[in-house]
Amino acid sequence: MTAGPGGFEVHRDAWGVPHVRAADELALARGQGYVTALDRGWQIEVDRWRAEGRLAERLGEPGLVWDRFAHRVRLADTARRAYAALADDDRAWVDAYTAGVDDGLDRGRDVPEMHALADPAWPGGGDLPPHEPWPAWAPLGVFLVAHVLFSGFGHVLWRDHVARTLGAAVARSRPDVTTATVLDLLAADGGPGSGSNAWALAGARTRAGAPLLAGDPHRLLELPGVYQQVRLACDAYDVVGLAFPGVPGVPHFGHAGAAAWGVTNAMAHHVDVVAERLHRTADGGVVAEGPDGPEAADVVVATVRVRAAGGPVERRVETIETARGVVVTGGPDDPGRTFAVRLPARVDADLGVTAWRRLLRVRSARDVTDAFATWVDPVDRVLAADRETVLSMTAGRVPRRDPAERALPLPGWADAGRARPWVVPPPPVVVDDVAVDANERPARPDLDLGRTYAPPHRARRIRALLAAAGDDATAADQSRVHADTLLGGADDLLGWLDRDVGGPGGGAGAETEAERGTGVRPDPATVRAAGRLRAWDRRMDADSADAALFAAWRGALVGRVAAHPALASLHAPHGLDPVFAPWLAVTARVADALPALLGAAWLGLDGAALAWAALADVVRARDGMSGSAPVWGDTHRVLGLHVLLDVPGAPVPRVPDVPLGGDTDTVRCTASVPGVSDVCVRGSVARWVWDLADRDASRWGVPFGASGDPRSPHFADRLAAWADAETVPVVTDWALLRHEETR
Repeated sequence: MTAGPGGFEVHRDAWGVPHVRAADELALARGQGYVTALDRGWQIEVDRWRAEGRLAERLGEPGLVWDRFAHRVRLADTARRAYAALADDDRAWVDAYTAGVDDGLDRGRDVPEMHALADPAWPGGGDLPPHEPWPAWAPLGVFLVAHVLFSGFGHVLWRDHVARTLGAAVARSRPDVTTATVLDLLAADGGPGSGSNAWALAGARTRAGAPLLAGDPHRLLELPGVYQQVRLACDAYDVVGLAFPGVPGVPHFGHAGAAAWGVTNAMAHHVDVVAERLHRTADGGVVAEGPDGPEAADVVVATVRVRAAGGPVERRVETIETARGVVVTGGPDDPGRTFAVRLPARVDADLGVTAWRRLLRVRSARDVTDAFATWVDPVDRVLAADRETVLSMTAGRVPRRDPAERALPLPGWADAGRARPWVVPPPPVVVDDVAVDANERPARPDLDLGRTYAPPHRARRIRALLAAAGDDATAADQSRVHADTLLGGADDLLGWLDRDVGGPGGGAGAETEAERGTGVRPDPATVRAAGRLRAWDRRMDADSADAALFAAWRGALVGRVAAHPALASLHAPHGLDPVFAPWLAVTARVADALPALLGAAWLGLDGAALAWAALADVVRARDGMSGSAPVWGDTHRVLGLHVLLDVPGAPVPRVPDVPLGGDTDTVRCTASVPGVSDVCVRGSVARWVWDLADRDASRWGVPFGASGDPRSPHFADRLAAWADAETVPVVTDWALLRHEETR
């Protein structure tokens, strides 16, 4: 190395991915912070403002919903507490990273979005906001921003809404149907935070005789991307992986040479949701009804500054914390739906930073699982490997609750609302053949820590693809899995069109079972469309006209079911804080649970009639279309969710408009919201393959690019390859990298 004492070097590969090299760990952490600020300055500043509850101060009214939530959930205070509780060496590591961020922001803030903030045409516009040094706890706050809504508590609030509305309506007309049955009808948790794939092949299944790990996390497709490809090398270790911009290390996915790891969401119920009864006292305080009687709650009033044309406007936000958790919605003046959440990170003042740092030093699969033993949040399934061993484990802190206690909010005034100890996770399991994690319900009862899970289709498909490959797997051929577009759940819907023949000898003109008693009689064009869908290969390919027909029919079907009188009660106002709106979106929830809803004859839904009527809607809509039949990629395009999308008149960076294959529940995850839009807003935010025989044979890819600056050639240069589910080799030979600078 040519860097001086305490210094670092920055190198780049052909895609602009930073490779940071230093003599010691603290210099390396500083280098990671520096290069992150350089490449993702706008992104990490936004997340820092989110952690502080100061987004509206920069962006105006559109930032207020988040700021109110950030204060109510006490993000900044939780990060401060966790930082104060760090061991000295962990704190020094975080401090070095933060110092690097401050160094890099001198240049990293020179991006169009920051300059736009200074545009007088914006309400309240003026000078470019001065750089404020990051508080020492800021990286922990950024991690919280990325994960505080990643838990299952939004789903608990949705189930509470279902019970209060649809459950109550069903109870009046069908007393024989339980609330649990109604909740199970809408049980799929395919909401904003769920999803991921990961798989492992033991050495006996690979050409090189050493294990392979691979996968892809599914999240909202934020722009810039939620993960940052990076290499971190010092005398103690040399790791490639995917970092959260603004957070040191590579906590979720990394390859340290001798060992590697990757995670998926365990779909665990790790955040208790507690219904609270709060009352104001004469002196302005707040009292909660606890299981042992009245108890004082902690009340803090925060002030949020909101950017406005006439100058900043101040808004007051009352934040309340009971013995059970922080109150995230409702309050003493809104007694109907007041809920607190018990966040593990806040309970223990611990975000798992020790695990982040320990992972960089691992030398074996067992080292990885030992590091994850100190993991906190979110709860993940972990696959770890070295050159001989593959291990599987669940990591994170989950309260010990009976399955029935995970369904709905717990009453804070009763014993059920008391805190419970954390579950002691079972020890890691050796994988001798293949392991697949895709958010499905675990086969082992001791790993079933949640309420509902993703459908099993992705997991089954990955296993089938791996089985078909035999015992000759390589890192490069894992693209067959990443790129797969077979929609495993298609038959769950298409089965409702299997009744177009009215029995033996029937035909297109015969009365069908779907017609009898429903008044539905498909016309010949609709019958032909149904025949096309039956013959379709179930692949959601971008150039497939049949996939487009299926998607159009599914969307129309979701719309009809969501608008059905049987579900009218679900559309009642939920009364929760607006930050939870995505979890309470009825049409999106109906799309998640569509197969089960179509079979709910007891609810008054006629699945066959609805399916045929929706297909007729699509056929009629297409009758007036000119030109060739549309294909799936015509409407299935990535949006790129940028924070400025909600700010009127703001200059929003755009990415190239490329057609996408895949779908919500295909392995190539490109999720849309059927019944709302075909636009892809969630999907694979990175793809990775770790080869334990040869790290240089490993592969990776991200949706957009290494840079967050829209002017950079690396802002969206990976989009076309990502759309095709392609990855590129990991490059670790320093001679093949371009040296950028030494500091």
